Amino acid sequence: MLKTFLLDNIDNYWRNIDKSILFSFLLLFFLGVFFSFSSTSTLASERLDKANYFFFIRHFIFASLSLTLMLAISSVRLDIVDKAITPLFLFLLILLILVPFIGVEVKGSKRWLNIFFLRLQPVELIKPFFILMTARILCSQLFDKNFVSYFLSFFVLTSVAFLLINQPDFGQTVLIISTWLSLIFISGIKVMYLVLIGIFVLSLSVLIFFLFPERFGYIINRLLTFLDPSSGDNFQNEKALEAIKLGGLKGQGMGEGILKDNVPEAHTDYIIAIISEEFGSILSIMIVLIFLFISYRVIKICIKEENEFIRLSLSGLSSLLIFQTFIHIGVNTSLLPTTGMTLPFLSYGGSSLIGSAILAGMILNFTKKRFLNEK
Repeated sequence: MLKTFLLDNIDNYWRNIDKSILFSFLLLFFLGVFFSFSSTSTLASERLDKANYFFFIRHFIFASLSLTLMLAISSVRLDIVDKAITPLFLFLLILLILVPFIGVEVKGSKRWLNIFFLRLQPVELIKPFFILMTARILCSQLFDKNFVSYFLSFFVLTSVAFLLINQPDFGQTVLIISTWLSLIFISGIKVMYLVLIGIFVLSLSVLIFFLFPERFGYIINRLLTFLDPSSGDNFQNEKALEAIKLGGLKGQGMGEGILKDNVPEAHTDYIIAIISEEFGSILSIMIVLIFLFISYRVIKICIKEENEFIRLSLSGLSSLLIFQTFIHIGVNTSLLPTTGMTLPFLSYGGSSLIGSAILAGMILNFTKKRFLNEK
């Protein structure tokens, strides 16, 4: 009986899931594990006096857990997902609030919590739930969509952004704000309101920088260094760009790159540069095409989707995925200032992988073929 039940559910899952998106996410997970093996083997033994495969084994374990989480989320009923959004968002918001008080400080920033054996970065987990929470507010029948819903979603945004700026984590703040702006634009906000919000956010950012220069001066320094590389320390960006040039189209060969030995945390913040150096720009372009293909499939489904909540959620999740991908690539190619942004699915880090799995699971769940009674 149990075997029949499980087989029926697996068969039902397989018939309704969007297989092209599923295989794309599976491929990204596999590539992340493979590149982790290539980029971290010598790092563990030479710098940390650990076994050669210390980082690779950790990445493999987290990738396996994240893959399981993605499949589990993608199979949950829509009504259960709808009920879980608010409590999960509030729980993760509490974790984000706790970071300044009990968080672990690394290189001058408090962004992590030590929870048993796991060092967790709450922002990586809260990002997809922030999108879902915003979509739910914008679709709620309780609010006037012309004002109250936008104001309430803006309040949620400022709450998350304030906590991120306080860490400080300006890169994630920009990502959250950019995704929120795209989401409210898609929801149908008047262009004039959008322009006013943009001016307000930009003015507030400039004001914060000048009022608290001792805390946020590093951001101004990064911007000045980006505009004029000779005015400051641009070592990491220069090395990343040099690695991409050395890799050319075909790359130097697996394990032959030197960027991972010269730049700290290269396997997280500069993974696309490592891939380009060792395997060539052709493979990097293929990875970008995978992300673009996922977004194309999601947009194609959004056009036909009648459920406003699902349509907005998919648009926001897709925007989050693409924005984070291109911010990471922009930093690696010196087109954007340094942000410390990971590449979804491919960068090393348990929190990043779990956050990517949540985002992928939600996209797979919302792009499934559904019967009318489940809608």
